[in-house]
Amino acid sequence: MNPGVTMNRPATLPFRVLVAAWACLALAFPTASASTTDGVPNLPEIEAAGTDGQRMVPLIQRFAADLGSLQHVHDIQHGRARHDALQALHAGWRTRLAEIPADTLDLEDRVDHLLFSRELDDRERRLAFARQRYEEAAVLLPGIDELLDLLEQRRALVYPDGRRSADLLDRVAGTMKARRDAIEEDPSRASDVRPVVAFRAAAILDATRNALAQWQEFHDGYDPQLTWWTRGPHEALDAVMQDYARTLRGKLAGADDPETIIGDPIGRQALIDDLDYEMIPYTPEELVRIAERELEWIRAEMRQAASELGYADWRDALEYVKTRHPAPGEQPRLVKELADEAVAFLRERDLVTIPDLSTRDWRMNMLSPERQLQAPFFLGGVDVWVAYPTADMPHEKRVNSLRGNNRHFSRAVVHHELIPGHHLQHFMNQRYQAHRNLFRTPFWTEGWALYWEFRLYELGFAATPEDRIGMLFWRAHRAARIQFSLGFHLGTMTPQQAIELLVDNGHERENAAAEVRRSFAGDWPAIYQAAYMLGGLQFQALHRDFVESGRMSERDFHDFILQGGVMPVEMVRARLQQQAPGSDFRTSWRFYDLGR
Repeated sequence: MNPGVTMNRPATLPFRVLVAAWACLALAFPTASASTTDGVPNLPEIEAAGTDGQRMVPLIQRFAADLGSLQHVHDIQHGRARHDALQALHAGWRTRLAEIPADTLDLEDRVDHLLFSRELDDRERRLAFARQRYEEAAVLLPGIDELLDLLEQRRALVYPDGRRSADLLDRVAGTMKARRDAIEEDPSRASDVRPVVAFRAAAILDATRNALAQWQEFHDGYDPQLTWWTRGPHEALDAVMQDYARTLRGKLAGADDPETIIGDPIGRQALIDDLDYEMIPYTPEELVRIAERELEWIRAEMRQAASELGYADWRDALEYVKTRHPAPGEQPRLVKELADEAVAFLRERDLVTIPDLSTRDWRMNMLSPERQLQAPFFLGGVDVWVAYPTADMPHEKRVNSLRGNNRHFSRAVVHHELIPGHHLQHFMNQRYQAHRNLFRTPFWTEGWALYWEFRLYELGFAATPEDRIGMLFWRAHRAARIQFSLGFHLGTMTPQQAIELLVDNGHERENAAAEVRRSFAGDWPAIYQAAYMLGGLQFQALHRDFVESGRMSERDFHDFILQGGVMPVEMVRARLQQQAPGSDFRTSWRFYDLGR
């Protein structure tokens, strides 16, 4: 164990002895109080979760609260008032942060000071990037700025004038209809518009139309005069906006079918900026090479497991594994069994602290057929969401769901979503260094869950060749996610090519399409999908440096990470090394050797 690291263990040995003595007394003299603390942490554990006077904590908590308040009232996406308010908030807090000399702070505060500074800079960068992309699409949307201004005035409690509002709605309806009719008559008039920009414009139009309906509903009936003026013009504009969004998607973006995948690549420089913020000192091309290297190892392991099952080709073995699924209706029972098995495996080997409450404070939910269009497998965190076919699914989709959620694939997914993965993370994030949730990053969140897939595989949690193939399938999938997500945003891979890549890796075609659709829908940051394996490799490198070297025990290492809160993994490394980052910090940790 690193002598410079102070561990936050639930209890010291003497305290445990004392607890045992108290337990004996409780048995001898039973009272009502004997059961009142069942499941409640003991005092040393609660005290260990304190911030020990960290100076940065109240600042970060206040910023997060102010940010939440601002976003609550400025909820009109792409509105100018929202943009200006966020810009002012970032500038004000940047000034306040500059008043605290970083070199006067201790380790935890230095980490927070650096992360807070980078967070403010990155939020400002993303705000500018979003504005630039909005303006690129807004040229297709005549009158959109005026509509957004009208919507924001309601949030500012500025009372609208009925006649002027009606004039605005009528005027915008006319200009939008004219633009729509021109495109319908001759789409070549907009031939210089990229399909992805048209698709983005349609999404902006949909969001504005929904907000405008809420604006009208707020006044309708409550204000007879404004209702008299605006009801007709609003109904006309609503119809025009709906039709125009359909035209933008169909005529210009080629996305009439709701299952069509239209992504919005951000480009190489934006990828590099995102990676720098996440403290990943590799180019996108180098990260793709890492994925290729990992895939080579995975394929060798797959071939070995397939050979043990009597198959010459790993694909044939994978096909066999896919047939081994629970019967319809039995998947929830399997999920419970796998969750309990993972907890028992971890506890038997003393790998990480698992509070009893964390094993029973999650709920199980089933994903609807509609949600499975974008999430064909499990989701998790606070609770677990299970993907499995429903009775009203088309036959082909039911078969794909059964095969894609077989018992051996699920062996890796359940512990990824629950314990020691996302649910345990969520449980600890609420109780230790909770202010660092502001710095949430998929390289820590998804990387931790993926790291445990690595670690449990190494420890023999996959006891049979079928289980190993199931876990290796997901590992190959994470490598493919690096390839297709970065390739798409670099402009070197199309959504269809991404689907084919996943099919070649063993996915059912329907599930592959759903996975790509989810990745490119715009709900996730561009590098989110790459963060699973890359974050896992970062934690794996830390495990080599601190556990395999003998400096820390498994449990101390894992508890230290969970109790430190969310942050880029390079800052986890700084905390483990007890090395405070300097004010001139630049990411430099090359956690993966590409030279081998």
